[in-house]
Amino acid sequence: MTAQKFEDAPGAVARFAHVSRGYYPTLVALFTAVLIISNVTASKGVAFFGDSSFFLGPFQVLPINTDGAFFLFPLAYILGDVLSEVYGFKATRRAIYLGFGSIILTAVCFFIVIELPVAGFYENQEALETVVGVVPRLVLAGLAGYFVGQMLNSLVLVAIKERTKEKHLWARLIGSTIVGEFFDTLIFCAIAAGVIGITTWHDFINYVIVGFVWKTLVEILVLPITYQVIGYIKKREPTYQQPVNA
Repeated sequence: MTAQKFEDAPGAVARFAHVSRGYYPTLVALFTAVLIISNVTASKGVAFFGDSSFFLGPFQVLPINTDGAFFLFPLAYILGDVLSEVYGFKATRRAIYLGFGSIILTAVCFFIVIELPVAGFYENQEALETVVGVVPRLVLAGLAGYFVGQMLNSLVLVAIKERTKEKHLWARLIGSTIVGEFFDTLIFCAIAAGVIGITTWHDFINYVIVGFVWKTLVEILVLPITYQVIGYIKKREPTYQQPVNA
């Protein structure tokens, strides 16, 4: 029925489409929001124990070098795990595409805002450029790392689930995180090293190892919470038919 027919129908009333009652839209919204915020905060280089210097063979242990998104990226992978475990690869891939597009849109909007004429009373243009200035290399690094890491994370989790069915959820969550987080961190750092202040091989290796170990450790530490979230959604998602034995 066309819009005109709705208007001409006798006794016509205001009509609205029904919103899906599943949890997928909410998870995708959270997933996308975390990704957008992470790509902004990742532009800051962070060093813990910056006054210390300690090497274990060729590897630099201190200071611990990372970026400002070190506490957010693990959350993105946890949400990606929940999406992959409950809704499968195709649905998660759609969420990844939405996140990819959102990051590009965010970068374009920041670029436009920075290039707009500055009002005479506005004194924070330089600060704005420093915080949200679009650095093409950093955007490319974030997009490449995110896309490859999240795709691998979902593919590995779903592949393991095809073999284990509903058993050994811990193996799926940890195994997929190890693969996804490693390639995400490696690709991001390889492309964006110069932008975030990494200039030596010691700093590069330290950044990759710390980022990978930290994100994987967080996944392991919050495993009980992830279990509860997945179990909660599986029991209440009307389209999920299989019993929860994980």
